[in-house]
Amino acid sequence: MKKQLSQNWLISQSWLRFLIIILLVIGVFFRFVNLDKKIYWGDEVFSSLRISGYTQSEMKEQLSNGGLSSIEDLRKYQYPNPQKNTIDTIKGLILEDSQILPLYILITRFWVELFGNSVAVTRSFSAFLSLLTFPCLYWLCQELFKSSLIGWIAIALVAVSPIHLVYAQEARAYSLWIVTILISSVALLRAMRLQTKVSWCIYAITLSLGFYTHLFFTLVAFAQGIYLIAIERFRLSKTLIYYLVSLLAGFISFVPWIWIIITNPQPEAIDWTNAKQTLFSSATRWAGIFSRTFLDLGISPSDPGKLKIALIPFILIILVIILYSIYFLCRRSPKEVWLFVLTLIGSVGVPLLITDFVFEKRYATSRYTLASVLGIQLAVAYLFTTKITSSYTKVWQKKLWSLAAFMIIMSGVISCMLQSKAQIWWNKLPEKYQDFPQIANIISQGNKPLLITDVDNLLPPIEILGHLVVDPKVRFQIVKKNQLPEITNGFTDIYLFLFEPSNLLKAGIEKVYNSKLQQINRFLWKVTKST
Repeated sequence: MKKQLSQNWLISQSWLRFLIIILLVIGVFFRFVNLDKKIYWGDEVFSSLRISGYTQSEMKEQLSNGGLSSIEDLRKYQYPNPQKNTIDTIKGLILEDSQILPLYILITRFWVELFGNSVAVTRSFSAFLSLLTFPCLYWLCQELFKSSLIGWIAIALVAVSPIHLVYAQEARAYSLWIVTILISSVALLRAMRLQTKVSWCIYAITLSLGFYTHLFFTLVAFAQGIYLIAIERFRLSKTLIYYLVSLLAGFISFVPWIWIIITNPQPEAIDWTNAKQTLFSSATRWAGIFSRTFLDLGISPSDPGKLKIALIPFILIILVIILYSIYFLCRRSPKEVWLFVLTLIGSVGVPLLITDFVFEKRYATSRYTLASVLGIQLAVAYLFTTKITSSYTKVWQKKLWSLAAFMIIMSGVISCMLQSKAQIWWNKLPEKYQDFPQIANIISQGNKPLLITDVDNLLPPIEILGHLVVDPKVRFQIVKKNQLPEITNGFTDIYLFLFEPSNLLKAGIEKVYNSKLQQINRFLWKVTKST
């Protein structure tokens, strides 16, 4: 009888792995589908500018001269070209974006040079990196839980996790950051287990890679240190000495870029964090951040309040599952396990929570909390695996937890389906850029269209339009503030694009060229001749 039950369980376990493989295939598909159909938004055009090797000041100086520019002229500042090399890319980061670490930008530049200049190719590197999450996550579960089944469940959760999909399709360093968090965690646990110099050297290398990927990796490394010190019970053991030496080696490798950040600060890059917000706003923001781990219907701040209210029950259920999974992990797993997961969740979560709720800032965003998201997914994977497979769980409880796991998985699949079809999602600031596809479509329909603008900061608005407009006949004319363009003959359709409306340009066009302006949306005006 016992043998028969064992065989039945092996069969069910095989079926579970089969279902997880299907989910993995679905997750891989969603990561690569419609890569070039989504709006290439502000942060991404800044990434591409860095990849090209040009600086923002060079771009502004060369384009804001009142001359006519084509789409190809704009794209010169978005892709690698013979005029700029890797050294220029590093210089651009140092001078204008020192807070952006160079590892992702440099590797992506080589990737685009190898596979070609396009939005799909640029984003495909992040999608490819996101695939490395799966083996790294499985390996981490093996080291942490000593369970392959928990690893498979964790892979299923991450494969269809909407927040992972968001950043797997974005030309930023977040996919690489996730991989470095996982691989450094694996390296640490492996070094603690093996206690060899080689394993600690590997851990030091993973720290160096993480430091050069994202600034917040320093918080993850610090949390790993807290975990190890607690496990060693604050004794200066051999393990702790090896850790400190590895951390020192990794930190020393990062010192040159620390010096660059100190000597070339870019405080304007984080001006958005100075926006004050109430405790209620912070609480709702955090609820949204963590619920997007499993459910994301694309709700943004500009959407009606009724949609947000309708999601409250679902968000509360997800938050309850998250909190219970952490509680269950702490009650049922060894200290070495639950403490690791807690320090991973708290690595970036605690500092951001303090900043948001104590100082009433707005640092908390989904992209900054990815380390915490990984910890949450590990806890939920442990909960579902234990509840569904434990011999101590009653049959009806197993069915209930199986249903809960199914609903969490399906909410992720539905979220990924919606996201894959959308041209613009909440992470791309629809309240700011949702009119851009319409603008690109309107100006592309003209026989010989000209788009005139005196927008002061060309990035990101002009380059976003440059990626959306596909018709080569469109021309752009960019003039400096307080100057009027010289409109040459031959253009049948003339438009004014004003990201920050300039009354001087509008009034000047009407007066000097005897024209009328017809407002199409909040950014676009059509110029028509007065009768």
